[in-house]
Amino acid sequence: MANAVNIRQIVMEMLLEMNTSQTYSHILVRDVQNKYDYLTIQEKSFLKRLFEGTLERMIEIDYVLNQYSKVKVNKMKPVIRTIMRLSVYQILYMDSVPDAAACNEAVKLAALKKFSTLKGFVNGVLRNIARNKENIVYPDRDKELVQFLSVTYSMPEWIVKKWLAQYDTDTVEQILQGLLKEHPVTIRLLNTEAGEKLLKQMKQMKIEPKQHVYFADAYVLTGNMESVSELPGFEEGELTVQDVSSMLSVACAGIKEGDTVIDVCAAPGGKTMLAAQYAGKNGKVISRDVSEHKVGMIIENLERCHFNNVIPQVWDARETDESKAGMADVVIADLPCSGLGVMGKKRDIKYHVSEDSLKEVVQLQKEILKAIVPYVKQGGVLLYSTCTINTEENEQMTEWITKEFGLQLESIEAFLPDSLKKSETAVKGYLQLLPGVHDSDGFFISRFKKI
Repeated sequence: MANAVNIRQIVMEMLLEMNTSQTYSHILVRDVQNKYDYLTIQEKSFLKRLFEGTLERMIEIDYVLNQYSKVKVNKMKPVIRTIMRLSVYQILYMDSVPDAAACNEAVKLAALKKFSTLKGFVNGVLRNIARNKENIVYPDRDKELVQFLSVTYSMPEWIVKKWLAQYDTDTVEQILQGLLKEHPVTIRLLNTEAGEKLLKQMKQMKIEPKQHVYFADAYVLTGNMESVSELPGFEEGELTVQDVSSMLSVACAGIKEGDTVIDVCAAPGGKTMLAAQYAGKNGKVISRDVSEHKVGMIIENLERCHFNNVIPQVWDARETDESKAGMADVVIADLPCSGLGVMGKKRDIKYHVSEDSLKEVVQLQKEILKAIVPYVKQGGVLLYSTCTINTEENEQMTEWITKEFGLQLESIEAFLPDSLKKSETAVKGYLQLLPGVHDSDGFFISRFKKI
């Protein structure tokens, strides 16, 4: 591959930046690919795969390195540790890269970063792993279940333990497998009349759109796609990127023509736009987020997609807006959360989230809910959702909402596709979607009525 050494160097710098900054991995990939726009599609694909794969499999990679290196991972110099990680990923998971090439390029990177004295160490450890990659000893599933699941699926042990306390072992393994699967882009067609033409054009571009089983206007895209902005109909505002779980949550709000909706944490605006379609020209959506930057993302999407029944506003959801008391037929509360349900797309989350941060986010959610529940009119609906798999933020939060505000959980069964109606909790008023179990991100949806 042309420029392969340079691409590995770029990936190394990206991984080092992830260790020293608060940058999100998906944003870093986007920014780097834009910076190196001259790379071919194949080179960009290699860069993305190597960066995301190394990040995603880091717990397993470190486990393997510690078996074959006398210097343990946490004792290695940051640059060497990063070179070793991205090289082991190539050896274990990239069949298109010969093991010798992975080792040779690692040695070149070490020299490039002024670590020539460590070239022998780098080469020796990597070649030993390459020779023995079929003989790596993993934790015993029967004797060390938590460590086995943690290493096999590269998930921190404390998260594995947390999920094992909530679900049976098979379900936890399905979730872990689901998070590691490829996550293709999902779009929603805003203009169904133009939809057939757009889908045909996509196929001509070697992009395969497959209609999602949960939502009629949702399509999962696979194939040769470099950028969403290059999709036919994107610039014209005839489609938008949105996960199907997000679409389902808005559908469960039961928004009707003429309704007034307040979306309190709305960026980048996917839920707002679907709500605006349901509310129609006689309805309106007040779409809010905490900063100019976030509201700017909402406005950008609204303008591209030609919505004129939405009022975007900068507002801190923790502050009650007295002027909106009793105004909303529906309040959409898709609140900040731990994000454990979207770790398959945002691979750095599992390394940044902690048990303490989970407690902090629960407090933030309660603070926001206290501020926004007054917006719901009598007979109106509060739609509470998160993109996480955590009982404290989800099932326990629904109990807290009913007790704190006297709101009543309402069945969401009527709003769900047939394949999800069998969920025993849908009738109670909530649904936990699980990656690997369901065809979506990990997502929680609950519907409350003010009576």
